[in-house]
Amino acid sequence: MEESALQPLGIAILTASDTRTAATDKSGDLAQALLTEAGHRLIDRKIVADDLLQLRAQMQAWIDDPRIDVVVSTGGTGLTGRDVCPEAMAPLVSKPIPGFGELFRYLSYQEIGTSTIQSRAEAAICSGTLFFLLPGSSGAVRTGISQIILPQLDIRHKPCNLTQLLPRIRNER
Repeated sequence: MEESALQPLGIAILTASDTRTAATDKSGDLAQALLTEAGHRLIDRKIVADDLLQLRAQMQAWIDDPRIDVVVSTGGTGLTGRDVCPEAMAPLVSKPIPGFGELFRYLSYQEIGTSTIQSRAEAAICSGTLFFLLPGSSGAVRTGISQIILPQLDIRHKPCNLTQLLPRIRNER
């Protein structure tokens, strides 16, 4: 059966930051614009301090929300002590998606060179919810969403995509 239209997914956007506010969250604004302009539905958006337990609690709340299919996080993937998004997500992971981080760093290398090694961007399935952790820069958000996430969230993308796998990931069929 040929799919002729995008299948909109429920999206949540998480900004991990001690300093950003709704007025200054340019990367979160960009993520929202790219995802909603592509046809997906924004269900929730939060800015959470760079705190492991607060971030994990928000991630778990979205895993528990049946309206949310995908979480895109910006920030908290670097190497400093306050960058804890991967650690916050780690105990929630059902299956890692290592190809995302590998491809993100490959694409990022073409833009920023060896500085890409400082990114711990990653993706995973957490109890049937797709998670993508991106660096907090708007360039990284644009690269990750435009070049990787949006094609994989488009059921028309061939030869395969994550949207068509969601029912099987969730054991719905």
